[in-house]
Amino acid sequence: MKAIILAAGEGKRLRPLTNDRPKCMVEYNKKPIIDYILEVMKECSIDNIAIVNGYKKDILSAYLDTKGITTYTNINYDKTNMVSTLFCAEEFMNDDLIISYADIIYTKEILKKLIVSDDDFSVVVDKEWKELWQIRMDNPLDDAETLKIENGKIIEIGKVPHSYNEIDGQYIGLIKISKKVINEVIAFYKNLNRDDMYDGKDFNNMYMTSFIQLIIDFLIDAKPVIVEGGWIEVDTLSDLSAYEDKKWENY
Repeated sequence: MKAIILAAGEGKRLRPLTNDRPKCMVEYNKKPIIDYILEVMKECSIDNIAIVNGYKKDILSAYLDTKGITTYTNINYDKTNMVSTLFCAEEFMNDDLIISYADIIYTKEILKKLIVSDDDFSVVVDKEWKELWQIRMDNPLDDAETLKIENGKIIEIGKVPHSYNEIDGQYIGLIKISKKVINEVIAFYKNLNRDDMYDGKDFNNMYMTSFIQLIIDFLIDAKPVIVEGGWIEVDTLSDLSAYEDKKWENY
């Protein structure tokens, strides 16, 4: 099994902390976010890891120099989004594959649950998402996205919700794709129309949730791996202060 960590973004909403470092090196509880991710992967015996860098890539590469991690670079990190970043590491995608955002911290129990999923396309979904969102913001619905599950399958993800009834959980930024279908997923991506718009974004700026929805609609089923808390997202300065103020104890 392999893992790709998507760490190309600028982390503008974490400035000034990201003025001199990539987002994944911002510290939470005096430790860089990337260290939490790498430690959990090591605890789960995932040793074949690639990181796709971009913003402040030399800082991250120097930090990871002794950790034996394969690196790829999204040279257009400032003009593209998460899916483009993922496919910068296409040559690495030839085994069962974990895909992780680089601004999330999660327990080894969550990662283990994803690893043992025997579905071809698995997406981690937090049923207790509202507790975390209430710590981070006044109105969770303002920032949440739709995620609808029917008959054990995700049928919708990533749209703007009009009520909590459209949210069966939240995608946390962790996916597993089996070796069995990884080449199908790669080919599907390559055959998408570069001139189309995807949830209001051009091809290069497509959201990961938009790509997941396309896979659901036209390729294979996406199965939820259900968790109940046990993770955080570090996306803004207010996230960091909110976790500290609320004495968030998961980490």
